[in-house]
Amino acid sequence: VQLQASGGGLVQAGGSLRLSCAASGRTFTTYTMGWFRQAPGKEREFVATIRGSGGGYRAYYADSVKGRFTISRENAKNTAYLQMNSLKPEDTAVYYCAVGVGAILSAVRSTRGYDYWGQGTQVTVSS
Repeated sequence: VQLQASGGGLVQAGGSLRLSCAASGRTFTTYTMGWFRQAPGKEREFVATIRGSGGGYRAYYADSVKGRFTISRENAKNTAYLQMNSLKPEDTAVYYCAVGVGAILSAVRSTRGYDYWGQGTQVTVSS
């Protein structure tokens, strides 16, 4: 599986961005699609995830982004999205998308739950 993330950029606090993650593979509908982020000097952290068909396409969020970010997927295009609203300077990071082929619910908030990773896209929020 190959992933291509895009949509990052520079935005002022309070602004919005939408990230996209295009995935290869014939069984996209079964994949769990996750977004993580990593700020300089910090560990990679969970942002949001959306389960595949086996998980009812349910979405889960980190507390820090709940109510501001929305994850979605468009199976016909093998693409997942992360709509980010009300951005804050502390959201500044490199954002990575990831695929979990057989991800189990207990692992979807951890990097261990994912098998493939995209190259990352920079999001910078100015104050």
